[in-house]
Amino acid sequence: MKEHLQSRRAFFKQSSLGALGLTILPWSLKGVAPSDTLRVAHIGVGGMGNSHIKWFANLPEVKIVALCDVDQTHLSSSISNLAKIQPDLKVDTYEDFRHILDRQDIDAITCATPDHWHATIGTLAFQAGKDVYGEKPLSYDVREGQKMLAAQQKYNRIFQLGTQIHAGDNYHRVAEIIQSGVLGDIHTVRLWKTGGSPELKMTKGQPVPSTLNWDMWQGPAPEREYFPERCHFTYRYFLDYSGGTFADFWCHIADVVYMSLRPKGLRSISARGEKAKGLSNTPGWIDIDYEFDDLNIHWTTEPPNVPGAKDRSIGAYFEGEKGTLICDYGTREITINGETVRDLPEVPISIPRSPGHQQNFVDAVKSRLQPESNLQYAREMTLPMHLGLISWRLGETLKWNPKTEKFIGNKKANSLLGRKARKAWKLI
Repeated sequence: MKEHLQSRRAFFKQSSLGALGLTILPWSLKGVAPSDTLRVAHIGVGGMGNSHIKWFANLPEVKIVALCDVDQTHLSSSISNLAKIQPDLKVDTYEDFRHILDRQDIDAITCATPDHWHATIGTLAFQAGKDVYGEKPLSYDVREGQKMLAAQQKYNRIFQLGTQIHAGDNYHRVAEIIQSGVLGDIHTVRLWKTGGSPELKMTKGQPVPSTLNWDMWQGPAPEREYFPERCHFTYRYFLDYSGGTFADFWCHIADVVYMSLRPKGLRSISARGEKAKGLSNTPGWIDIDYEFDDLNIHWTTEPPNVPGAKDRSIGAYFEGEKGTLICDYGTREITINGETVRDLPEVPISIPRSPGHQQNFVDAVKSRLQPESNLQYAREMTLPMHLGLISWRLGETLKWNPKTEKFIGNKKANSLLGRKARKAWKLI
């Protein structure tokens, strides 16, 4: 308890809450007792944040009590959107998410901020006794993911990654077919997502809009001059905040691989590609080869030269000893002995279906049992994405030690596993 209080004092010393006169209440580290109502606050209420609001507002067991965003225009539009669903609901609004974490009457948060804030907010929420529904990617870098997992386990919190496609029947059915062994041992998986980071035209710095707290938007990322392309949706095309289209979509399609095979023993990462044209510095295209103990995974920006891939903008192609399976978010085709079918009725249903991704989170909060896209699973799935970007940035094939989670014999690569946060925003 003494250690917790000391870390908490340090946290508020770095924040502006004391100066604002906020009453500091003791954070609850107890689990949420099952009840009729789960009190939820939404942090980051732009495009995806409004989807969070819609999803949770339509769950009868949930009461939305607060919204938070560093852009006042987002808050205003989100209040209007929420009022369309629940006209009589009154919510508190904040610019600084730390106000929400200090409230004892909030059980859980959702986080749909830009990527570079995900792990900081999630980790602090765990420390504050909150459960978290957080958007992908899980973290900005490897070290953040390690800290996040350690905090989640220490404080015994519930976490669900916002990979909504995970809850669909198609991914569950693919996993059943792969795990049944009907295709034999899977030795290769090919993943792809067409379209790299777009060309952003060069612009000059502009005055920060009066409605935006640009310093807090940047948070732990390096301090930069403001221009609109760096903010909101197109932030993902800057390495300061994310990893482009690759980082945006990796989790959505790698998810079906991890559901089906749970790859272990990553040994080698070899990426190639080019920077996007214009202002962006994330990949315009990127191809990556991953070597695991018993599996090779290949990521490409264009569809691979395999049957059924060219007409899919995103997909996974499993190659087994006895056959193949190709899928995207909602469809699949299995080929065995030259015959292609959409399903194999002889493979029984063996994996429980999701009640819905957000409902799965609510149920987990009440039962205190981790949901499907839990943090340990999400971190395993996210890790190769981070390592692929490092290989691309250095232009080198990298050897990885999965036990120590460090690159072998490459100090420069290891230095990219984490970064120092800006002094004012070093919160975890």
